Amino acid sequence: MPHLTYSFEGGVATLTLDNPPQNRIDEQMADELADATAAIAGSAARAVVLRADGPDFSFGGDITPWPDADVRDLRSLFERYMSVFNQFERLPLPVIAAVHGLCFGGGLELALRADVIFAAESARFGHPEQTIAIVTLLGGIYRVAERAGRSRAAEWALTSEQVPAPVMAAAGVVNRVVPDEALLDEATAFARKVAQGPTRAYAAHKALLRTWAVGGVAAADEAMFDIAMPLFETEDAKAGLTSAVNALRADKPRPLLEFQGR
Repeated sequence: MPHLTYSFEGGVATLTLDNPPQNRIDEQMADELADATAAIAGSAARAVVLRADGPDFSFGGDITPWPDADVRDLRSLFERYMSVFNQFERLPLPVIAAVHGLCFGGGLELALRADVIFAAESARFGHPEQTIAIVTLLGGIYRVAERAGRSRAAEWALTSEQVPAPVMAAAGVVNRVVPDEALLDEATAFARKVAQGPTRAYAAHKALLRTWAVGGVAAADEAMFDIAMPLFETEDAKAGLTSAVNALRADKPRPLLEFQGR
């Protein structure tokens, strides 16, 4: 049985974690995530929703084989997970995570690869790694720090406390907190909305944010025009600029455009 499935509808790809009872991340799920990421990258999808079946988003990694594994084998496993997660993070599309229930460890680290996180009101987040004397192996602590600051990231990683969704939203880790029963509908509606937008410009913004995360403002400034200028040759930018100029000259409101993603 698959541990992760994907589907396409109306320009939106949906990835679903489905490894009951806790949606633990194992080698099979990582392989299926890699396959799904490649399929989405080669498809006509213009936005992605990451969600999970069952009562919880994910408890994190499947730790059952770890105690008896050779450290070199574990390193190889974790490097594989990191590579797959990062490929998913670098999809040139808006990615929206819809998180419910418990979202721990590697599950949180996967959700943090999304550009926007919608969370159910009852959702709770956490880094349980401290309770077994290891670290956030797939970049969780510093991805939280990137969103919420170093002090919050350190506190949550050091204590392994369960953090409610509203607290994560106040800290900037979660974008929106919605009623539990409305989570998937609202996340999907948001994905459908951005899927009608300028896909190439979204990809450029993601590239600029990655550059900033690695090298700061100076590095992003250096890369800006290599990333930005090709947009002026896209159909979407040509249509958008022409529409805006025509509206300006006619002293009329600028019309809303449904971009084609090219």
